Amino acid sequence: MINNKKIVVVLPAYNASNTLETTFQEIPFDIVDEVILVDDKSEDNTVAIAKKLGIHHIIAHDSNKGYGGNQKSCYEKALAIGADIIVMLHPDYQYTPKLIHAICYLIANEVYPVVMGSRILGNGALKGGMPRYKYIANRFLTFVQNLIIGEKLSEYHSGYRAFDQKVLKAIDLAHNSDDFIFDNQMLCQIFNKGFEIGEITCPTRYDESSSSINLKRSIIYGIGVLLVSIQYLLHKRGIAKNILFK
Repeated sequence: MINNKKIVVVLPAYNASNTLETTFQEIPFDIVDEVILVDDKSEDNTVAIAKKLGIHHIIAHDSNKGYGGNQKSCYEKALAIGADIIVMLHPDYQYTPKLIHAICYLIANEVYPVVMGSRILGNGALKGGMPRYKYIANRFLTFVQNLIIGEKLSEYHSGYRAFDQKVLKAIDLAHNSDDFIFDNQMLCQIFNKGFEIGEITCPTRYDESSSSINLKRSIIYGIGVLLVSIQYLLHKRGIAKNILFK
């Protein structure tokens, strides 16, 4: 705990058997109170390893619900067990759990209600092995999104995020996509409610165990990101109301 805040780490897992234990062992349990793992119908033994590690809260989906659907289960469970600060950490070890102290400190001390680990601040992305085409796409999309949305994030596509519980209670995630575009819909919802988002430099690691999407899905994702940004702009200007931002 920090400042008597209950800190819960959620792990949205899919085929994470090779990296789950390494990720779990680096979680700073001097401040983290609970861990939740949601397995999205993995084809490996992710759930068995989670049980072996002693993770108390394990949710195993009966069918694959997608990355966004996985997060919905993560946040619902975290709020149900009384989390004050919720940290989403990918169990593929792409992001280091060692930043949890710094991230949670900012939220617990009311500096920011949302904090993201940015791979773009500094040189963490390319040094960590991010494919150059992904880096260029990230920079382009982020630049355009900032213009459309009117914010100044260094990136919108990091999967390392932490939230004050009041943020998750204020936004309606039920209508969001169950696919990867969920992340960007969520960020627009957060901005729509007037919450600020802080960022912290985050080294990253890319190898064959890192979760990723192929080129075709990346293109679909990029188009979806831009559409969400435009939807948010139109909603904010009162031109076209959208159920995501109610």
